[in-house]
Amino acid sequence: MDTVIVQLPCPGPDMAPGAAPALLRMGPGETAVFGRGEPGRPVAIPLSDQGVSRRAGEVAAAEDYWRLSNFSTTATYVVENLEGAGEHIKVAPGRLGAPVPFELSRVLLPALGEPASFKVFAPQHAYLDGGRRGADGEHTVSPFALDPTAKYFLVLLALCEPRLRSPSTAAVPGVTEVLARLRALPSCRGLTRSAVNYHIDYLVCTKLRLREPYEEGPAGGKREELVALALKFDLVREEHLALLPARRPAARP
Repeated sequence: MDTVIVQLPCPGPDMAPGAAPALLRMGPGETAVFGRGEPGRPVAIPLSDQGVSRRAGEVAAAEDYWRLSNFSTTATYVVENLEGAGEHIKVAPGRLGAPVPFELSRVLLPALGEPASFKVFAPQHAYLDGGRRGADGEHTVSPFALDPTAKYFLVLLALCEPRLRSPSTAAVPGVTEVLARLRALPSCRGLTRSAVNYHIDYLVCTKLRLREPYEEGPAGGKREELVALALKFDLVREEHLALLPARRPAARP
């Protein structure tokens, strides 16, 4: 089972327009070196900037998180929490196996140009489900491990809100409507259309693992199937609506 997914850096201007970034999927115990690589010895996560070491560090997948090793003797690396408001950790030169607790992360390395970077997702983060404890054997892994405090969950909730409030409602909100619904939250004031689309793609491809082709529909097949699956398995429920901003009363005629 994939517990860590690395979104590889875009290869550059030769990349086909609209092409999706390549993904490196890793299971527990697997490792991947990042850096510029050496002649005849490419690395799994290539970073082309001349200011980056040939073997700059290593990502190691654990059960539901990952570790970062910094092979540099001088440079500090930064891991940003893409779900946080500036939350990050620093990995000092020579530090090996630093655990990263974030589900969606961006690794930043000093470089000659813009900081070199790549993204790491740990979509199998486990959350307490209130079930029985102490049973023998291997623990049960949730097929859909969603974090209600994450922005992607708020995006999913906003998509599902009309049907949670009125099951007969056919329309699924568009990206603009989702953005307008969430902007009132302090944590979402900086949210953009591209960020909403990013979270939708993360839900579709990584968290809920929908498969193409998506059925065509008035709301767009991807969003339509995402909402249908979330509601079918109660991944979002009425009590979650309290996470959204209060709705404005309808204007009187």
